[in-house]
Amino acid sequence: MDMRQIVRENPVLAIMRNVPLESTVQYAAAILDGGVAFFEVALNSRDALEQIRLLRKSFGDRAYVGAGTAITTERARAAIEAGAQFLLSPSSDADVLAFCRENKIAILPGALTPTDVSLCVHYGFETIKLFPAGDMPMGYVRSLQGPFDSTEYVAIGGVNRENAANFIRQGYCGVGLGSNLLPKEAVEKKDWAAATRHVERLVAEIKDAL
Repeated sequence: MDMRQIVRENPVLAIMRNVPLESTVQYAAAILDGGVAFFEVALNSRDALEQIRLLRKSFGDRAYVGAGTAITTERARAAIEAGAQFLLSPSSDADVLAFCRENKIAILPGALTPTDVSLCVHYGFETIKLFPAGDMPMGYVRSLQGPFDSTEYVAIGGVNRENAANFIRQGYCGVGLGSNLLPKEAVEKKDWAAATRHVERLVAEIKDAL
């Protein structure tokens, strides 16, 4: 799986963290119907592995389903066994990077500093999650791309509906949104049609910014 190509085709990542198991399919379907087919299930969420299995079974080839917070090789292995198609991490852990390289597993590793980026590149991963992106100056990504000109970055952490398109305009190839992706009221009322419309508008804004 080519992570760079996936991100280019799917610049919005839907991060599912602590979504109730019973709402998993409807929650994800609302996002998918809105035009986002790129999902992360956070492994430090309750029922995460079961949610990965459920999403893969429910949506098949219609969606890319990955596992986030893969900060140990044990978590990474469990996620892949559950059906995760790729991994994400908030950090650039050498053991996890080596595990993914050795097993040819796609990963969006986390980085913040030039040292982090250098480690990711060393292991062959050049599409990187900049975390926490919202805490850094908007021009920071271009500073990283000066010496590391083969790298691309997905902004995660502090991304919301109001600033998502600006991250794209500043040079990021993608953005990841968690609870900010869907309106809280729509989720509480299970108004999935309203949730879908919200995602559609965000996707249109992102496409305009690319």
